[in-house]
Amino acid sequence: MSCGKGCTGEMRYDYEELDKTLEEYKNVEGSLITILQKAQDIYGYLPREVIERIAGALKQKAAKVYGVATFYTQFRFNPVGKYLIMLCKGTACHVNGATMIEDAVCEELGILDGETTGDGLFTLNNVACIGCCSLSPVMMINGETYGTLTREKVKVVLDDLRAKAQGGVQ
Repeated sequence: MSCGKGCTGEMRYDYEELDKTLEEYKNVEGSLITILQKAQDIYGYLPREVIERIAGALKQKAAKVYGVATFYTQFRFNPVGKYLIMLCKGTACHVNGATMIEDAVCEELGILDGETTGDGLFTLNNVACIGCCSLSPVMMINGETYGTLTREKVKVVLDDLRAKAQGGVQ
């Protein structure tokens, strides 16, 4: 992610990669979601300034682009931590203790759903379903699945990730 604060305190983003994407898809019908996905890949989330730039390039109102982005849960509007925890709250996980797992994550990290730890390491996002019902309760962190969770397993996983982030052995 390339950005920096200017003298006014507003964020300034490097738009080179985004502009290439906009050029590639500007005349492709129905490409807004693809553009939003690529923008999120570039910046890690969708800042307001990026949404406005996309809207301008596509000759659409920013409110329309924002409306599409907010409809889909895959899009984020705030920076996320190094480790994005997606905690399944689907039926199987709910029945098998997802609330207890959420409580354990929240207690261990001191954050709630949608929040990021102060050190920028972890973000917690509850999701409707991960699709690993036979492993319930389950969470996915940066694409790795952790299943048949207990409070103890949650603590071990989070401690391992903390150690890894600090350069320790996992």
